[in-house]
Amino acid sequence: MSNDPWTESQASIPAPTPPPPNAETERLWTTLERVLTESTREQRRARRWGIFFKTLTLGYIIGLSVWVFRNESVTPDFIGTPHTAVVPIDGLIAADEVTNAHDVIFNLEEAFSAPNARGVMLEINSPGGSPVQSEYVYRALMRLKADYPGKPVHAVIGDIGASGAYYIAAAADSIHAAPASIVGSIGVVSSGFGFAGLMDKLGVDRRVITAGDSKAMLDPFSPESMEDRAHLQTILNQTHQQFIARVKEGRGDRLRSEDVFDGRIWNGETALGLGLIDSLAGPDEVARDLIGAAERVYYVADEPLWQQVTRQIGVGISVGLSQWLQAVGQPFTR
Repeated sequence: MSNDPWTESQASIPAPTPPPPNAETERLWTTLERVLTESTREQRRARRWGIFFKTLTLGYIIGLSVWVFRNESVTPDFIGTPHTAVVPIDGLIAADEVTNAHDVIFNLEEAFSAPNARGVMLEINSPGGSPVQSEYVYRALMRLKADYPGKPVHAVIGDIGASGAYYIAAAADSIHAAPASIVGSIGVVSSGFGFAGLMDKLGVDRRVITAGDSKAMLDPFSPESMEDRAHLQTILNQTHQQFIARVKEGRGDRLRSEDVFDGRIWNGETALGLGLIDSLAGPDEVARDLIGAAERVYYVADEPLWQQVTRQIGVGISVGLSQWLQAVGQPFTR
């Protein structure tokens, strides 16, 4: 016997026994086991479907990348069949924009030098921009035309080909547009705001220190100077005359009126009568009927491959969504 009375008393207490199982308890345990098993199966099924869709998406992106890479015009070596080499002039023309002289000239050089390019098409959809960038492209076009006399150059205007975009188009052998295209705007503009009166009302004193009497010319917070205005007008007039000279050089006797140089815009139908364009035709017609190569290949080597992939994915998604919405809306539009 132990000398510790507490140990002895605890040892004398019998251990508790679990209650005897009954049908209700077994049914609950069986149900719980089935629920857990089914949950595990569902998680595995969801994981497999997730892996499947991720693999499918990755395969789509890889396939699209291969397709874009196969169709991009980085060098003429990728193009082995006769085609029309297309160089886009799209959006604002400026040194820090996608359509800048450096990249456009590079694309033009690739297009002209491609041995299987039957001709070059400028696909224009631009409101214009920098006269300097436009002049650079114009001169490059004239040089390339002289270097490759056997390759015709046609400009095709889409929604708009105005101002600096028309400046570039004038270097082409011919210009084409749709009847509703916006064409022209042969002019130069400089605009701004004047806040001198507002500054006076607010009681704000403008303080400008310059070295050079005209260094702060056209400061919007100072009263307008007639001398500064006249100086700027002279610059605009000179730039306008340079623009006019380029258009006359490119279009020659096809121009039928001096009114085209006043900065106005016209639609394609009126522009045809004024001699600003040569026909009402689109890219397909020009490539097929004038250049003689229906297949069009875009020369945009400055655009990185990943940008082309994302652009193509975006186009695919938008087209698919449009078709889906159209299908959904059909019962309601009949």
